[in-house]
Amino acid sequence: MERNILMGIDVGTTSLRVGFYDQYGKNYGFYAAHYDLLRPHNTWVEQKVSDWILALEKAVKEGMGRFHIRKEQILGLSMGSTCCSVVVCDKKGNPLRNCIMWMDIRAVKEAEEIARLTDEHLSAEWMPCKLLWLKKNEPDIYQKAEIFCECQDYLTWFLTGKWSVNINTACNWGYHADKKGFPIWFYEKTGLSDAVGRFPDENCYAVGDLIGTLTKECADKLGLMPDTFVAQGGVDSSIGILGMGVYKEGRVALMTGSSNLTMLLTKKMMFSDSTINEGPSHLIKGYYTSFRGQLCSNSIIEWFRKEIAKEGDAKSFFARMEDAVKKVPVGSRGLVMLDYFQGNRHPHYDTRVRGMIYGLSLEHTQEDIYRCILESISYGTENLLEQYRRAGVSIEEINISGGSTNSDVFMQIQADVSNVRINVPEDCQSVCMGAAICTAVAAGIYGSLPEAVRHMVRYQKVIEPDKENYKIYHEYFKQYQQIYPVMKEWMHKTSELWCNGKDSGLQPEI
Repeated sequence: MERNILMGIDVGTTSLRVGFYDQYGKNYGFYAAHYDLLRPHNTWVEQKVSDWILALEKAVKEGMGRFHIRKEQILGLSMGSTCCSVVVCDKKGNPLRNCIMWMDIRAVKEAEEIARLTDEHLSAEWMPCKLLWLKKNEPDIYQKAEIFCECQDYLTWFLTGKWSVNINTACNWGYHADKKGFPIWFYEKTGLSDAVGRFPDENCYAVGDLIGTLTKECADKLGLMPDTFVAQGGVDSSIGILGMGVYKEGRVALMTGSSNLTMLLTKKMMFSDSTINEGPSHLIKGYYTSFRGQLCSNSIIEWFRKEIAKEGDAKSFFARMEDAVKKVPVGSRGLVMLDYFQGNRHPHYDTRVRGMIYGLSLEHTQEDIYRCILESISYGTENLLEQYRRAGVSIEEINISGGSTNSDVFMQIQADVSNVRINVPEDCQSVCMGAAICTAVAAGIYGSLPEAVRHMVRYQKVIEPDKENYKIYHEYFKQYQQIYPVMKEWMHKTSELWCNGKDSGLQPEI
């Protein structure tokens, strides 16, 4: 039996998806297994590490069963995963606590402290900030830990038995692909020099490298052959760039999901918020990966569905709203939302602000509010694109993937807000496709990531912007941009009232 199936795995925030591909990018099917987020405190988000293993086992086995794929057909696998999801464990892989997820922003004060000590402006999401929080607040666990790694690296250990870091993810801890190491000066200044020795960098791999094969124990658990090889993937957003068909300069990749990321490959570094993770060569050798991101996007839509609309059936809800919002005029009858439900990543680096909706009256409907959410998420994405334009990049086309591609209305709104053409790949599970591309390169089917992208990615449709709608949206967007500078101090003060009340015992725990 020919071994011609490449598995691409997307380890997401609330689900793990497995896609089955051939070397030409033909997809034989997807299977998803879901897991829960834990929210022990405000702005804290955690996950059980064991849930990833259970989800992987379920998705692989049941996916193969559903699509009639035999284990003898599987050549290899790779994965994209959330980035900055920090795992603390011993060398045998036993977690010492729940994973601190990427969207967890408990380490705001530590990020500010690191900026004062080093002049490096890191997101509170990133590994160094979370490790500093851990050292201060859970010192026993910090000292006991033998391994500090991320979700991707933990799962690589589970698959192959090898502890390693991957260049694509470890850049956010300061790993430099060309210098082949971490910035010791940075970790000494932040009081984290004792953490560096616990980064599993005895093995270090680039995207598309062959890591090894499955251990027998893992193969038995997943129902695969022990000689199934494992290729290095990386951050879901980076792997998604490949899956969207972006492999050189000239086109923006927009990954939509719980958060939105806009990404470019450039020959020169575009943004330098910090120096320790500038690159280059984190994804494709010789290129910098420049990105701007929103902390919340489709997660706001899910919040609206569950908490406001109170609808448990997602499929029927989205089908109903897709038709309903077409009847709502551009501008949502004067509603504008601020999409900072978990704070702002770019351009403000402000985790102390929150979301709001302006313009509500007794005449507004659920459909008005829903369209307002879609428009305002699109304003947030346009605010990211504006930063590229100010840096001298002309943006005329976007390759898109993720949840937004399920809604023609949402994609048209984004095209109209940003006045750009949107290209939709045939396979919108870009992380799974990108991971399959990595697998194909590691297998030697293609000689490089760009070559694999050219052979495996195709497009199903193009969304053109409506020029008249753009004129209307451009005025609303200017109003959106003014919300933060006008309301920043008020939002900070209001957020402090709640937080200080909780800390003093004046507010009840929920």
